[in-house]
This record gives sequence, structure tokens and C-alpha cells, in this order.
Amino acid sequence: MDELTRTFNRAAEHAAAYRRSLPERAVARPVDYAALRAAFSRPLDRSPADPLTVVAELVAVAEPGLVATAGPRFFGFVVGGALPAATAAEILAAGWDQNGFNAALSPAALAAEEAAGGWLKDLLGIPATASTGFVTGGQAANTAGLAAARQHLLTEAGWDVGRKGLGGAPRLRVVAGEERHATIDRSLRLLGLGTDCLETVRTDGGGALDTDDLRRVLASGPGTPTIVCTQVGNVNTGACDDLRTACDLTRAHGGWVHVDGAFGLWAAASPATRHLVDGVELADSWACDGHKWLNVPYDCGYAFCSRPAIHADALSYTASYLTRADGTPAGGADYTAESSRRARGFATWAALRELGRDGVAELVDRCCSLARRFADGLSAAGFGVVNDVVLNQVLVSFGDDARTDHVVQAVQNDGTCWVGATTWRGRRLMRISVSGHATTEADVDQSVAAIVRLARAS
Repeated sequence: MDELTRTFNRAAEHAAAYRRSLPERAVARPVDYAALRAAFSRPLDRSPADPLTVVAELVAVAEPGLVATAGPRFFGFVVGGALPAATAAEILAAGWDQNGFNAALSPAALAAEEAAGGWLKDLLGIPATASTGFVTGGQAANTAGLAAARQHLLTEAGWDVGRKGLGGAPRLRVVAGEERHATIDRSLRLLGLGTDCLETVRTDGGGALDTDDLRRVLASGPGTPTIVCTQVGNVNTGACDDLRTACDLTRAHGGWVHVDGAFGLWAAASPATRHLVDGVELADSWACDGHKWLNVPYDCGYAFCSRPAIHADALSYTASYLTRADGTPAGGADYTAESSRRARGFATWAALRELGRDGVAELVDRCCSLARRFADGLSAAGFGVVNDVVLNQVLVSFGDDARTDHVVQAVQNDGTCWVGATTWRGRRLMRISVSGHATTEADVDQSVAAIVRLARAS
């Protein structure tokens, strides 16, 4: 066996052994970060090292600092552990060392993205004619969608933002809920629009847009080019905006609707939750994550746009050395802000092939059911579940803020499971997100028992 094969095999063996250990290992333990940093920061040798030695050293040094986010009892953020086929596809993509910039660099990478993009649009209720950009995640997808919105609205107003920039441009306003995700604000800063352009809309008891207040805000700025940012899957409660009403109201004012659906957009893939995203097809751009509910490896997100030409105009570029073969469609870097692009489409294609349409729906349904199981178990133990569990998010109070933070810290230190903390409407709460394909009812019950034990000891 040659050295390259031995090195790749050894790395794959370590990765598989780690994955097999996840159901039994502690999700996380307190880490001596200074020691971890020192172990990585050894002086760089002058002479080369044997690749097998490097792999062995990396495994030994990294092990104390690994968090079992791919395991069945990580509930701290909306992330899922990568599926077996998706992980294998990622290993292949790294081995193939493909750049997904264009069809000249990797026809296979672009073809995989095109096919997977078609499947995604079908599952998520997005028009088949929309473009798909494979980006790093929800932040990049929001930025891409808002860049397309800026491009379109300013073009409609007679302003070439790509050539003239924003100095002297017509004013744009961005309308969003008071419980929008923070990445919307960062996208506005990155795009030069700034957060002063934001006009906020009240939200209802669960954190979804109040459509009556949206109507009021839209009516307050007649003639001003407007982007309305909607949300499906409030990061705390899982609540979803009324997309049909929001789209109808915005369209009446000539505006653009962007859907931040980082995880909630996956509700469209299940008949049981599809009603939560009714009207999704009426929007103009959509953002979604793959490394959340689809359970593909990091980093992978999707930016969709109803106007592919506008999408490409906002993000693509040309140079004398870049050519496109006749008949090759736009894609790859045309729909992202990246040139050196990992071939993300292979892992998404593999995940969707592994799950199939029914498997994606079952994954969504099961995570929602397990979230309700969490809520029921903690409520039965006497603790306060403060949100309606409409998707996979659960918010729990253990009394006052200090005690809630103490319980969260105790759970994180214990290692049975990992949950996070959040502040929602002025209260500190435990936030539980159920997104992993490997999570079972037994994992939830084991986690509930640990949380109850630690809470009662606090």
C-alpha cells in the first residue's frame, strides 16, 4: 500500500472511529484552552514530517478540544450531525480537490450543484426557475439575497449600483421584524446599506411578524424602494412569519421579499409542517442552511433568487482569462461571492440521495416530535416551557435568570448533553434545538433526566 493510500485510510479510520464513539462519549467537557493552544502552537520544524505522523499528531492534539456536535445529544445550536453519505462525499470532494468556480475547473462540481439545487427547490417550494448559489451558510445566503434585492430595486429606480456605488443613490429602506436574525443587520453593513435603513415591524407572541403592523410600515413610505425581510424559523421560538400576507402586501408596494429560512425553510419538506411556510413561492429571494436540518458537513448554505440574471449581476464578475464554454449555464461563482469555492454540491447531492424525499420529511417530523418530547418532559418535571413548540426549538425557564444560567452551565459541564442559553423578551432561558438525524427518543429522555437532576441540585 502506497503512502498516499495509507495516509487517507488512516484519516478515514480515525474519523469513522470518532463517529462511532458519539452515542457514548460526553458531548463536551471543560477544556484547558491554554494547554490546547500550547499543544497546537509547537515551534514549526525546519524539516518535513511524514504525513502519517502528522495525522496521528493532529488526532492526539485535537481530541481534548472536540465537541460532539455531530452526536445525538447536542442541542445547543440549530446544527445537525453530517449524514454518512454526505460525509463520505465530502471526503471524496477533498480527495478530488475540486474548485467549484466554473465548469472549466470542475464540470462535475457544477453539474452536482445544478442537480442538487433542483431537488432543493422542489423540496422547499421554491420556483424551479430560481437560481441557486451554494454558499457557506445562512449569513452568506442572506447577503446574496439582499445584494440581489439592492441590485434590482436600484436598477428599477434608474441607478447602476454596480458602477456608481451607493453614493448619491436613491434611498432604500429595509423592513424587518424586531426579532429578525442578527445576520440581517450584518448583511446590511456588508452591503453598504447600513442599519439606519431598517424600519422594524412589531412581532406577535411567538416572534412572528405582525402583518397589521407590516401594513402600517409599508404604507408609511410610499414610493421608496423597499426590501421586506421575512423569517421562517425564529431562532428562539421557531415561529414562522405569514409569508403569503407579507408577500401580497409587499408586492402591492412594488417591494422585494427576502425569506431568511436558515432552518425553518425545511418545514416545506414535510406535509405536516408545510402550512407554516404557505406562500413561500411568492417571495423574491430565499436563504437556507444545509448544515442545519439537512445534516450535511460544514460549511454549506443555499441562496435562491427568483431572478437569476439579477442574482448573477449582483455577485458575478468577468476577467479576460475567464471563459465559459458554449451552452454552459450560469452557476458556481456566478451566484456567490466566492471564487475559490469548495465543491459543496457533492455532499448535498449525496445527502438528498441518501434520504430521498420521504427521508427528508421524516427527519423534519422526527426532530419536531422530539422537541415536543423535550418540552413535555421538562414541563412534567415542573419547569416552565415558554414557547409554543411549532418546529424544533424549545425555550425553558428554571425560575429566575441567574438560576437558569446556572442550570445551563451545569448541563454543559456534565456532558450528558449540550444545550445553550438565550435572552428572549428580557428573560434568560435555556434554548434546546433538535436538528440531528441521529437523535432518538432515548437520547431525549436521557437528556431530560440529566437536566432535571442538575436543575433540582442547583
